[in-house]
Amino acid sequence: MSDFVYILSSVTSALCAVLLLRSYARARQRLLLWSGLAFVGFTLNNALLWVDIRALPNVDLSAWRLVPAVLGLMVLCYGLIWETT
Repeated sequence: MSDFVYILSSVTSALCAVLLLRSYARARQRLLLWSGLAFVGFTLNNALLWVDIRALPNVDLSAWRLVPAVLGLMVLCYGLIWETT
């Protein structure tokens, strides 16, 4: 059951990323771009979480799976801070 939750969270994040980036392609609102790129990072984070816990249980990937999440948050913070001025 936990595999289903991990995969579902990855698919949900990927769907959000696709929808946001597709909306950016149509509307050219830069905040949609930054949000879409952030969700790409969140998707990678969720996928690496599944790899860390299920595929490679003896290998600690916690530092590696945090990198895409932090980069995604940095991109989102950049977009929120600099696109409002």
